[in-house]
Amino acid sequence: MGRFDDKVVWITGAASGIGRATAERIASEGGHLICADVQAAEVEATAKRAIELGGSAIANVCDVSQEDSVAASLASGLERYGRLDAVCHIAGILRFAHTHEMDFETWRKVQAVNADGTFLVCRAALPHLLETGGNIVNMSSAAAVSGLIYGAAYAASKGAVWSFTKALAIEYAARGVRINAVCPGGIKTPMTKGGAGLPEDADMKLVMRQTPLDHGRGPETVAALIAFLASDEAAHINGEDIVIDGGATA
Repeated sequence: MGRFDDKVVWITGAASGIGRATAERIASEGGHLICADVQAAEVEATAKRAIELGGSAIANVCDVSQEDSVAASLASGLERYGRLDAVCHIAGILRFAHTHEMDFETWRKVQAVNADGTFLVCRAALPHLLETGGNIVNMSSAAAVSGLIYGAAYAASKGAVWSFTKALAIEYAARGVRINAVCPGGIKTPMTKGGAGLPEDADMKLVMRQTPLDHGRGPETVAALIAFLASDEAAHINGEDIVIDGGATA
């Protein structure tokens, strides 16, 4: 028996990085997946891989910053599986800039995807999780704990996710729904590869401030934590924001 046998899990940001690794991990433990992402071909590939690993999966295109898109993604999963047991909300974007040079459109886009998207996904899922006694794992960041140079918009958005998660955990604990967050740092994903998007004159000494004490690791390390939190093994863990960054913020 796998930890996710007969469990239906909605995973946003499933096309790549931590989202894809989480889909693979939960599928390998018997889960039924609703894989959602803005990248159509890539999220289809994730669903295909999940099936190869022993789970079942559907894929749909979802922009988490858009209310109708979020509703449609979940509706397609409910039509297929008839229930929802867990949400792994991983979709997010990162943009770097000197804060005094950042245009408002970029700031708003980061907030829309990372902060507004978390609200929209959680709000859509909660009525169904109340029926099943399910749970949510949100994606915050080590940047919410220690700040991120040239990433003020990202850090602010992930701080919002952190606080929002705690508020939900208090509100819904007595009704049987757990909500936790993970705060990764130093993880090798397409979003963080090579410091893409850093200003040309970036102070690398400050950039390296969040370097893990040993070395960076792959997204599967975060996926293992997410899968644990989303499983019944974590039944007594609620309202936590667990940092997984190789000691960078210790």
